[in-house]
Amino acid sequence: MVPPCSISTRKGDAGVTRLGGGEQISKADARVEAYGAIDELNTIIGLARAFCTDEELRGIVRAIQRELFPIGSAISTKPTSKKHVPTIGKEMVHRLDALVERFEAEPNILRDWSLPGEFRESAAFDAARAICRRAERAAVRYVSSGGVVQPTVLEYLNRLSDVLWLCARVVEARNGIDARLRDEEHPGPPWSRAW
Repeated sequence: MVPPCSISTRKGDAGVTRLGGGEQISKADARVEAYGAIDELNTIIGLARAFCTDEELRGIVRAIQRELFPIGSAISTKPTSKKHVPTIGKEMVHRLDALVERFEAEPNILRDWSLPGEFRESAAFDAARAICRRAERAAVRYVSSGGVVQPTVLEYLNRLSDVLWLCARVVEARNGIDARLRDEEHPGPPWSRAW
């Protein structure tokens, strides 16, 4: 018997879960995949924050993690639900735009392809960026299948991947790490992004 306050309800044993608002749905549903990917993203960002020794960046990504909770809730709650659907405002996207602009202005920011793994702290942010792209793709698939999300959700995820890529480059620059893919021994045309 499961105690009444246990996290294990056993109600999902048959492959179903409940949306925000209580509606039962298959765990294979595109909506569940989309908000599950947001949960995965938040977890890996937390890992990147745990590795990061830069207090400024730690504070920035902690605030982003808090924003991902209402984003996941906005996906998991149907617009017709009795439960309140969080509003993902344009100001959340603008905050990420401001971070992109600020980080790109930092000295010695890499303006080429990067080689993930040159530094543990940046490697964690690179992993988070890749998972952010996966979460974005999951949200787009959900919308393509007929699901409805606020347009700012997709904008936020798209912009967040830029911020996470830049977080990796910022910690490298601030720690004197050279993660360029192209160098004297590996020539080639430079590129401004890692994807």
